[in-house]
Amino acid sequence: MRYRIAHIDTAMDFRGGQQQLLQLACGMRRRNHEQVIVCPEGSCLEQRAQNAGFRVFALPSHDPGNAHGILLLRQSLRSDRVDIVHAHDGKGQTISWLATLGMPVRRAVSRTVPYRPRRLAGGAFIQYLKYQYTCHGVIAIAEDTKKLLVKAGMPSSKIEVIPVGIEWPEELPAAELRSRVRAGWGFGEDEFVVGHLGAFSAQKGQDIAIEAAILLAPELPTLRVLLAGEASKQALSRLAPRLREAGHHVRVMGYLENTADFLAGLDLYIMPSRAEGLPASVLRAMASGLAVVASGVGDLPGIVAPGKSGWLIPAESPQALAKAIADAASDRSKLREFGACCRTQARRFSVNAMIARTQAFYDRLVAGR
Repeated sequence: MRYRIAHIDTAMDFRGGQQQLLQLACGMRRRNHEQVIVCPEGSCLEQRAQNAGFRVFALPSHDPGNAHGILLLRQSLRSDRVDIVHAHDGKGQTISWLATLGMPVRRAVSRTVPYRPRRLAGGAFIQYLKYQYTCHGVIAIAEDTKKLLVKAGMPSSKIEVIPVGIEWPEELPAAELRSRVRAGWGFGEDEFVVGHLGAFSAQKGQDIAIEAAILLAPELPTLRVLLAGEASKQALSRLAPRLREAGHHVRVMGYLENTADFLAGLDLYIMPSRAEGLPASVLRAMASGLAVVASGVGDLPGIVAPGKSGWLIPAESPQALAKAIADAASDRSKLREFGACCRTQARRFSVNAMIARTQAFYDRLVAGR
């Protein structure tokens, strides 16, 4: 069945959620669905969606509460006779509901954040009410995310777990690419290069990685920790004293467009998160043949098998992270074995699988099930 779908995302920047939205939209386009992407005027997603050939509805800037934008969007959705409105963040969910009240559409929402809905005074759940009455179905990107929603009082039958999808690299990075990337960083084969991808936030644990590097520096002088991802001035200012202490052992890379080359130059991937769902960056690293050190939070224990594909460590523990990195650096053959296992495990998280499961979810939603 062919649908008219509107995707709504309200972020100004471009991170994993926006990348997943575009991957989904591209997959649905291959299945001949008509789509429009609704996003803020001037956002990164607006430009990328247009470059990818999608029709874009830009929510006006300088519009308090998006009141004018919601009115314009309502007129557009009514004219287009949209079947499904898929909100990809919380604010987008509110816009979706207000713009389609009384209209014969099915509303879906993706829940990507690994937090339990917050309480209101009196014990009610504001997010429970929101998810219960403003949408017809919820996509949780991880089992742990679904459990948090169910604990908040949402019926399990309304929630579908659809993990993130990654583009599967048919071949491992070539040795020539690895050498070229490392040379560009000023590294040779002697350095032990550890990497992390993610927007700088307390959740992602970049500060834990820096502390681990400081602890390891005397024992492993060849250690180089590369932290890539969007970082605000405030985040960098907060980390600046410890970055100075770490010196040349830690390098902040900023946002990277080409993550495949970044992963090709690494020896090990780390994810020292304090809270997490199912991060696509870990799956991409695994698909690239990298072993992983990850905190045992969210759905990470479901994809990182200790002693087989990597190391699981307690959250909030630079000491545990330092020990795992030292263990990885001391046995390169074990590192290669773990990396091969990671690649096999990551294969089940393909973009095509994510698109097929989302299509089935849409079918059930439209059928009223």
